[in-house]
Amino acid sequence: MSVLIDPPAWPGPRGLLWSHLVSDSSYAELHAFARALGIPERAFDRDHYDVPETLYAKALELGAIAVSSRTLVARLHAAGLRRRKPRRLLR
Repeated sequence: MSVLIDPPAWPGPRGLLWSHLVSDSSYAELHAFARALGIPERAFDRDHYDVPETLYAKALELGAIAVSSRTLVARLHAAGLRRRKPRRLLR
């Protein structure tokens, strides 16, 4: 059971770089960790939270494990917790 975070590398709002925060065991574990980090549950996006670079060090202090983006996605898939975006129908 682990909460994982990838490096802040994704450009996002307010000119910050963002990380992805996931759990490889359950969404309940992920939501509890996000609350402890100060991120509201409304920020949950399918299977992860986006975390601004300003909270990256705090996430590590709280016990998140730093992994590459590739490892993060692989662990989500292996746990059966990956939720893809729904496909759009072409018209």
